[in-house]
This record gives sequence, C-alpha cells and structure tokens, in this order.
Amino acid sequence: MKACIRSVYGSADVLQVRDVESPTPAGDEVLVQVRASSNDRGVWHMMTGFPLVVRPVIGLRAPKVQVLGRAFAGVVTAVGSAVTRFSPGDQVFGTTNAGSWAEYTVAPERLLAPLPPEVSFEQGATVGCSGTTALQAVRSGGVRAGQRVMVIGAGGGVGSFAVQLAALRSAGVTAVCGASKHDLVTSLGADEVVDYTREEVDARGPRYDVIVDCAGNRPLSLLRKALVPGGTLVSVGGEDHPGRLMQGFQWQLVRPIAGVFVRRRVRSVVAREGGEDLVELGRLMAAGELTPAIPRTYSLAEAPECMRYLAEGHPAGKVVIAIS
Repeated sequence: MKACIRSVYGSADVLQVRDVESPTPAGDEVLVQVRASSNDRGVWHMMTGFPLVVRPVIGLRAPKVQVLGRAFAGVVTAVGSAVTRFSPGDQVFGTTNAGSWAEYTVAPERLLAPLPPEVSFEQGATVGCSGTTALQAVRSGGVRAGQRVMVIGAGGGVGSFAVQLAALRSAGVTAVCGASKHDLVTSLGADEVVDYTREEVDARGPRYDVIVDCAGNRPLSLLRKALVPGGTLVSVGGEDHPGRLMQGFQWQLVRPIAGVFVRRRVRSVVAREGGEDLVELGRLMAAGELTPAIPRTYSLAEAPECMRYLAEGHPAGKVVIAIS
C-alpha cells in the first residue's frame, strides 16, 4: 500500500510517500481502508520528535511508528477476532496510533465510531482529535446558555469546533483570531471577533465567564483580567513556546495550580479519544449543527506539502488529506 512515512525525526523534508506492507489487525483491532485523514499539531510533533518530553512514547532516537497521521475516516475491510461492533463494509471514523496517512490502517475498536451516512469522509476525518478536544474543553468549562465565552485561537482546528459547540449551548461567543479568519469564525457562530494583532484579550476588562485558550501563548495574569470573578479558564494549547524539552506543554501542568492564587478556576484538557464523544460529534454533524471548516484538501502524494502548509503558520480550520 501507499503511505507517507519517515524513518527519522525532522521537517517535512524527511517525509516520503512510497509502498509499505499493509497492516494486519490484532484481536481487538479493525482494518480500515482510509478514505481521508487530517493534519494537526499533534502529527507535526510526531514528525519532528519535539518536544523531547514525548520521545519516550513515540521513540527515543527514531519513530516507533513510521507512518504519520492519527485522525481518519474510512471503510472497514476486516476485523479482529474480539471485535463486536463493526463488520467489513461499515463506514467508521476516529483515531489510530498506527498511522493514518496511508491507504490502510488498523485501529482499536474503542477508538472508532460509525460514520453517519450524512457525513462525508473528509468531514469525519477532522474530528477524531480536534473535535474531541473541543467538545471536552467546552464541557470542562461548564459552558451554558447565557454565558459569555471567549475562544482564543478560534480559527484553528480545535478553536473552530469550540466556537460552534459553545454557540450550540446558547452562549455568547467572542472569537480571538487574525483578521484573515474573521469571516470564518463569524460563519461558525461567533457573535464578535477580536483581532489579536490590534487588541489584547483583556483590553475591555473582565467580561467572560469562560475562556477556552487554544493558543497557550498568554500568561495567566493577563487572562484573569478578561475573566469575571469565579470565571473558568480552559487551557488546551501551549505549543508555540520555545524550548526543546516542553515547548509550552508545561502550561497544562502549571496553570491549574496557579489558578488557586489568582482566584480563577483553571482546567487543563488532554483529550480522551474515542467513546461516546465521537458518537456525539457524528450526531451533530449529521444534523447539520456542527460543520468542520476545511480550507484545503491534499492528495496522499501531496502529504509532505500538506505538512509544510501546516508548519508555515496557522491554517484556518482543518486541513485534510483525501486518500482513496
């Protein structure tokens, strides 16, 4: 089968699209013909091998898994002996740790859900990581009707889902993003937009009941000024900081502790993939209540270019690789 692989850590220049052996499902796994996969910062971390804190999991000196990619959608072609929920021919979506930028992949049954017929493979491929993270972030923040919610990084993969999910709960949503994404976040349900290149998030004083921070590049001391007393900060991102060891992931550890001293509730979200959240996201997409923002679609042969596009900056929404 064709797959996008790398044998060493590095930039998109280390990626190759070539023939590799097709995987075989274990007892609890499903073999899927991948129809579409998506790109995100998590995949970039697996390619570069940074921050170093992830190396014990993905491979100390070289990648344990050569095929890139995690979130995907496709058609089941075979199942392991212990699989009970899926059969060949079923359309599924979710995540895998075996790599999804390939014509075939295997994934544990627990990381998959049925893809509703109303949802395209491209749409289904976007939610396994980013959509799940956004749903759990909005839930962790306790977002409810009538609240004022700020989403920082609203035009990105997680942020574009968070805006919609907060709006679905009848909250008033302020989106923080660059000017180029103004129309996108407005179309997703944002009531107002803050252009971070012209105005800082605390410029208008304490206004927000919940802040979902998908960027992670602002200090807690600044964010607390935008929260009402007793407000909640949900920390999702933190990947834009320099440093080879943590690259900002320390925010997920430090912020909840620091929140005690600034009298604000602080929650850190590391997504738990699979399960009922995938089913919920599928239901919302099928009903037309949740629409993945997909600005660009690449072919599998263009996978290295897809990664270069992600690495250049902050693409709007989710970038997809259509595979077959």
